[in-house]
Amino acid sequence: MVESSVALSRMRRSFRIVGLSLTALFLLCLRPSEAIEPQEVIEQMKKSRPANLVVLIKRPDVGGDYLLGMYALKTDKFDQDLRRFKLWQEWSYDLNVHTESVSCSTEEPLRITRDSRAVYVRRLNPGGIVNPANREDHLVWWAACVPELGGTDPTNLKDKALSLGYSTVLVEFQEVLVGPVR
Repeated sequence: MVESSVALSRMRRSFRIVGLSLTALFLLCLRPSEAIEPQEVIEQMKKSRPANLVVLIKRPDVGGDYLLGMYALKTDKFDQDLRRFKLWQEWSYDLNVHTESVSCSTEEPLRITRDSRAVYVRRLNPGGIVNPANREDHLVWWAACVPELGGTDPTNLKDKALSLGYSTVLVEFQEVLVGPVR
């Protein structure tokens, strides 16, 4: 499953690069004298980062850095365990902003995300084992549920999870809900 996720991620990056290249070519045809250099676009993206962005991941990537951050965190009015937020994903060649949710419930801690094909509901085990396949989920969950720990390495948070009432022995799994997604 991790291999298919990596392959899918690489394929998405390739499509983004092709899409950006075609967009740049189109813009050059329309206004060749006002073409924007790629480095200028990158700098504009960096300058447009929200002031309250909490950086969760920053690592080297193709042509620059990859950055994952969270901002606009809100607790649901009707369900105090539910958090909504914006997730900022920045590559040297692209920028995506998604709205996501997590449940901070001690019985059912979840991360809910989606793409154009499906909704993904991931049950997490706060304070449990963190590996490359679930690391991002844990970083996002901790930043949303315990904001003062945003960006903290989740492998070091077992004692904190226990103090908050999490068992640290839940089985993690993912449900994929396929269908029309907005």
